[in-house]
Amino acid sequence: MTGIILKTIPVGEYDKRIVILTKERGKISAFARGARRQNSRLMAATDPFCFGEFKLYESRSACNVAEATISNYFEELRSDFEGAYYGMYFLEILDFCTRENNDERELLKLLYQSLRALTAASLNRELVRSIFEIKTVVLNGEFPGLPENKNFHPSTEYAVSFIAVTPVEKLYTFTVTEEVRKELSWIAGRLRRQFLGEHYKSLEILQTMFPAQ
Repeated sequence: MTGIILKTIPVGEYDKRIVILTKERGKISAFARGARRQNSRLMAATDPFCFGEFKLYESRSACNVAEATISNYFEELRSDFEGAYYGMYFLEILDFCTRENNDERELLKLLYQSLRALTAASLNRELVRSIFEIKTVVLNGEFPGLPENKNFHPSTEYAVSFIAVTPVEKLYTFTVTEEVRKELSWIAGRLRRQFLGEHYKSLEILQTMFPAQ
């Protein structure tokens, strides 16, 4: 099945438990036996950000990884401290809001396109984050629209409408002024707190390390 690894947890001396957001079965957990051994073919293929094809098999008590063919490791993010924490925040959000056996295909596409957007030098990462947060709420069917008691720049209103209705593949095709970016960040933050929860370790690190953003 096709998916992105959201989380990796060491188990015992040599194993891992991984959480994968898949196209076919939503979010699933699986054991990668021996994946922490130095010579394991699953060692690099079972880390967060890995996107590709995973062959799984069911044992009596668990789902297990048999093979993994990775088409994108997102190496650019792994070697970029700031980019890595933005990416980990996106993974953490989707680990929170996706479920097993749900149709999470659009959220999987959103995650993949958002990680790609983080590697684009032409895109402001705070803008990418705001787009990701707003679109996640939209795809979860919880978007309430703009707050009625607050006035926004017309370009901000247009941007939010664009994010809400535009296919994921075409989301990251615009830039905005600093004023509009800040308003989008405020809107996205309010939606996140209301619908996606407040406390994310990766977000806390981002806000600590890059407080001016």
